[in-house]
Amino acid sequence: MDIEATENVYVGNAGKDAPLDRGWLLGHFKDPGDVRHSEDVEIKWGVHPRGEERAQWVRGEGRVALQVLISGRFRLELPGRSVVLAEQGDYVVWGRGVDHSWYAEEDSVVLTVRWPSVPGYAVPDPETRR
Repeated sequence: MDIEATENVYVGNAGKDAPLDRGWLLGHFKDPGDVRHSEDVEIKWGVHPRGEERAQWVRGEGRVALQVLISGRFRLELPGRSVVLAEQGDYVVWGRGVDHSWYAEEDSVVLTVRWPSVPGYAVPDPETRR
């Protein structure tokens, strides 16, 4: 394998890498030289203990998102309805303009894919103000 191909490969473990960037494995927030940098898509390995909820609703969503339940029981809150992901592989897709929030009904792992990858949607971390 040539050196260029080797430099454009990243091998990792979602469970170990996700906590390093609030669960996000791929997206605009990775360093531009990192093969995991993308302005097209974001991927998150979300590990959520029972009772955890999003600190505030996402309003004016400008992306499309897919969320897949890996384990646990996870509720996505949408305007006027709740969607519960209860069986491994259950998923929900929502489009641009759909406000949302979430709640982990049990210890849960969810894979989230959003596109495009754009800044401005993170809830600031109260400890780091990031």
